[in-house]
Parts: sequence; structure tokens; C-alpha cells
Amino acid sequence: MQKFSVRKDFSVYENMKDPYFLKRFYKFKTIDLIKSNEIYGSSPPDLFIGRIGYPDVFIGPMVPPILGNTEVMGTPELWVGKSIPEIVELRSSLVRGMYRTKVTNADKGRVEEAVKEIALADKFTSMELMLKHTPSLKMSFSENSQPFGPSAPLTKINMGNIKAEQHVEAAYLDTSMTASNAIIELYDKGIPVSKIQKALAAGLLGRGRSRRFVPTRWSITATDDTLSKNKLSSIKQMETIDSYKIYEKTALDNRWIIIFSPGQWEYESMEAWYPNTTWNTNSSQIDIGASYEPFEGRKTYAEIGGCYYAARLAVSELLENIQAQAKVLILREVHSGYIMPVGVWNVREHVRDALKGTPTEFPSFSEALTYASKKLEIPIKTWSQYSVMLKKMLYQKHLV
Repeated sequence: MQKFSVRKDFSVYENMKDPYFLKRFYKFKTIDLIKSNEIYGSSPPDLFIGRIGYPDVFIGPMVPPILGNTEVMGTPELWVGKSIPEIVELRSSLVRGMYRTKVTNADKGRVEEAVKEIALADKFTSMELMLKHTPSLKMSFSENSQPFGPSAPLTKINMGNIKAEQHVEAAYLDTSMTASNAIIELYDKGIPVSKIQKALAAGLLGRGRSRRFVPTRWSITATDDTLSKNKLSSIKQMETIDSYKIYEKTALDNRWIIIFSPGQWEYESMEAWYPNTTWNTNSSQIDIGASYEPFEGRKTYAEIGGCYYAARLAVSELLENIQAQAKVLILREVHSGYIMPVGVWNVREHVRDALKGTPTEFPSFSEALTYASKKLEIPIKTWSQYSVMLKKMLYQKHLV
């Protein structure tokens, strides 16, 4: 059995710019680790709840054939600063056991109980999976959830002794608390967002009989949405900032410009996907999307998906910290080096990281836009064609 350690030098992968080559490379690396239908290793801990066929879905643990401290493999908060090949290496050996059940069966069956125990676990834990056949050597990639490796139907699971995280366990035992309140309480007690998302997905949170499994991609967005709405309810009562501030970040060939402006809360997140990136593979033109909310909030799901809510959580954390409200505009350019999606954590954690820095301040919006235009490839005029906030703030003003 191979011991696990994070590779320190990834210079050998610097030329891995082709997603097909990268997938093939890790497929052949995985072949050496996964040779049978029995998987024994240390889960980070991690799990995945599918959504296809809802309310009958596939649930199951994710376990690498590796023993040791695998925590980093299941904790996106630790991935800031890593490259796409590093992230793919971390996730490529995670085997997903697939067991079909109803979402309302969160309190029934051995596999269902095991999935809950995994979500309760305080740290990595050893387990053995018996699969129907050798896992198919294929990785799963989504912009909504982090990637994972091979999968196969699960027939049996054996687990070592699990020590539960005390705050998650307390929320699980409290069957009178709503899922929303549990999410907020766990966050306030310092539980990482990614762990709260798993607890929600595994059916640990909510009132008694209303508990159910929640597809992973839905649990991620529900957690981000719940936490940011809770913060904004207080933020909207605060004084506004008094100058224009820009935070910026470049990571995984994504470029973020985050503009805070004086005024009551408004929020817009915009994304520009260059050709040959995940959501723009069959066009020679840049594809720009935007989602906006006024002071009162929005009632429909954001057009650009889960990234909207992930970034809103990061922004609301900063505003709560400085005890002020603002208008916030996020401009994200997704360049060709973003060769495959790695999950919505990419936005949450990189915007969080950007907001830890010192902003560049400006006395006027026009000066802030002049600075932003020098940091972005796409002209402000082009952004404004798709933006609610830019059109409002630039009304009767000269474009940069």
C-alpha cells in the first residue's frame, strides 16, 4: 500500500496545457494504483451525492487507494496557489463508490449510514470499498464541484473507527434546528465551508423527518447562498464605504477585478470565457455572462450559476469584517490556460484570497475604471454592454 505525500515539485508538468493529454496522463498513473474491485485507503474524508435521476440518486464515499493523511485531497480551502495539474493529481486517485438510493433514505441502510459517518468525521479515516467491478478509469470534471477520479457501483463498505467533529455532531443531533440555521451556526463556530457543504449533502442538517440527501452541486450553492444572505441582512443596515476600491487576483489563468463603490448594496458578477475554455469550446468569440442583484436581492437562480453565490460569500465576508456596505462589481476573465473546470471553490477561495490584500483606492469611479481597464484585456465598453451596474453608474458619463 502506497503512503501518501503531496508532491512538492511540479515543474515536470509545466507544459501540460492540453486537457486531453492531462487526463490521459493521470489515467495511466491511476492504472498502477487501481487494479481490482477492492479499494482500501484513507478518505480525506469526502463523499459525493449525484443529481441524475433525482429523487433517486447515487450516493457514496470517495476513497483513494492510499493510506495516510489525505486531508488536502478533500479540502478546497487548501488549494489556493496550486496549479491545475496539482489539483488534478490530488483528485485523480479518489475512487467514487456509487450506491443508488432515494434522497429521503438518509436514515436507512448501511451505505446511507456510512455516508453520514464520513460527513461527521473530524479527519481522514481508513475504509474499504467492495465494488461491483474494477473502477472505470475516467475523471469527472465540473465547474460546480471539484473533480474526482474513477467510479464503480458499490456493493459493500467497511470503515475504521471514526471520531466525529463535535460541532457537526451537535448540529446532527439537534433535530429541531433548520438546515439554514445549522449552516450558519457551524460557520460561526469556524467549520470550513467545504465541510458544511458535505454535512448538508449527507443529510446531517435540518429538522427531523425533513432531512434528506442533497446533490453535491446543490449543497455547495445552498451553503454559499445561505451564508451570504445571512451576512447581507446585517450589512444592508451599515454605513457605506467612502471611496472606490479595487482588489485583484490572477490564478489558474483566471483574472479577477473586484470593484467596491460607495452606496447601498448592489452586486453583479460577470464572467468572460475565452475560446477553448470550459464553457466556450465551439466558438471563436469571447462569451460574456452576467448576474445582478439590487438592494432587495434576487428571486431567480443566477444566470452564471454557482460561481455567483461563491463570490458573493467572499464579498460579504469582507463587508462584514469592515462593517460597511457597498456596491460590488466583479469582472472575471477566463483565459485559455483554464483548460478544465476544477469547481466553484476556484471562485470562492480566489476571491477570498484577493480580498485579503490591500486594495488600490480611487476618489472617483472613472479613475477606478481607468485602472481596471489597464488590468483587463476586454475593454470596459464591451463589459458595459452586458452589465446592469456599469450602465447605471456610467449613465451620461464618458466610457473608458
